[in-house]
Amino acid sequence: MAKLKVGIFSLLLVILLSIFFVVLYQEELPVNSLAYLSGHGRFRGKNMLFEIVEFWHNKRESSTSPQNTKTDVTSGRDFVTKPKSSPEDTPIPMLSLKAFQRLPQWDFDDIYNQDSPPKPNTCPQSLRKSKDEVFQKAFLPNIRLFMHRYNFNMKEWNRLSHFNNPFGFMQMKYDEVWSAVKLIPKPIQPLLLPKPGGDGCVHCAVVGSGGILYGSKMGAEIDAHDYVFRMNAAVIKGYEEDVGNKTSVYVHTSFSITQSPIIFSPYGYRSAPHDEGIKYVLIPEGLRDFHWLKALIKGEKISDSDFQNENPRAYYSGQYNMSRFYVLHQDFMRYVRNRFLKSGYLNDDIWSIVRPTNGAFTLFLALHTCDTVSAYGFMTDNYAQFSNYYAEKQSKRHSKQH
Repeated sequence: MAKLKVGIFSLLLVILLSIFFVVLYQEELPVNSLAYLSGHGRFRGKNMLFEIVEFWHNKRESSTSPQNTKTDVTSGRDFVTKPKSSPEDTPIPMLSLKAFQRLPQWDFDDIYNQDSPPKPNTCPQSLRKSKDEVFQKAFLPNIRLFMHRYNFNMKEWNRLSHFNNPFGFMQMKYDEVWSAVKLIPKPIQPLLLPKPGGDGCVHCAVVGSGGILYGSKMGAEIDAHDYVFRMNAAVIKGYEEDVGNKTSVYVHTSFSITQSPIIFSPYGYRSAPHDEGIKYVLIPEGLRDFHWLKALIKGEKISDSDFQNENPRAYYSGQYNMSRFYVLHQDFMRYVRNRFLKSGYLNDDIWSIVRPTNGAFTLFLALHTCDTVSAYGFMTDNYAQFSNYYAEKQSKRHSKQH
């Protein structure tokens, strides 16, 4: 099936079993690799690792906190529980990734900022009304989704500096991050609202790039949703019958929005979606994303980082508007990893380059902003019958070949 309906938690498990979890940070990946952009590919080479998500086979293991074993912060051989401290108006001493041989576990690791509850939900089909006990125990309906200058201060910086990016600011400099964050206004409204004249529910489609969509003729069904989420190389032209042509929310990193047009140019991809009124969501996966964000908001070229002299606004085809631009909060991304997508590789020395894919973050963003979610183009059990991407019309992937 090209479509999976995310109506209850048990179906969500099926979808997430199909999402690759281990992703090397994209600056570590060769620019000629197609696989890293969406997580649907099969990573190859000694630094290319992947793991199909094993989503809560053991309820107890997934829902309880890790054992609190105290160790020296600098050794990082096991878990740590006590945070670094500093005067409230100064940054804590910078923590180094190399100091930890596995993901450090702090005693506040599973504590997250939450926003005030929105007005009561009147949608009878809403996921928030699920009766699944495991889902309700893990799900935080008011988790803080987006960062802005008014929810960022030195106390927050010091707390988040205990977590590696994109889950925090470990090994980053305060001034470089703050110079971008101080420009982010508070969102004036929620990401999505029910459509006027509708049933009071927010109905969403999340469209991945999996080859299962090629020939599916799901386009009209996708576009019939109130809102459509896409990410990375969202190739649409020439594939409308299968994937639709509407994009309401586009999720990206600075790397994916700049490299997708290069890597997917053979498939006709020229730029990120730019529908009238589209909303953009940035995943701040590293320092270069804050450099990107600063230049984007100020309308300048980037003066430093991997994108030196690039003009970020050129990549949004005239649709950039800060009132429709959102930046994912580190707490939200850590919550997704900790409560839903925790990988065994986090106990390995490669822990710092392990994170959910852009597609996984997009799916969970939809689950926290929509009442009903349908997922298209994600992996299913028969993924080997299809190409990595629907844009690869003639390519078929077989497990023995890769």
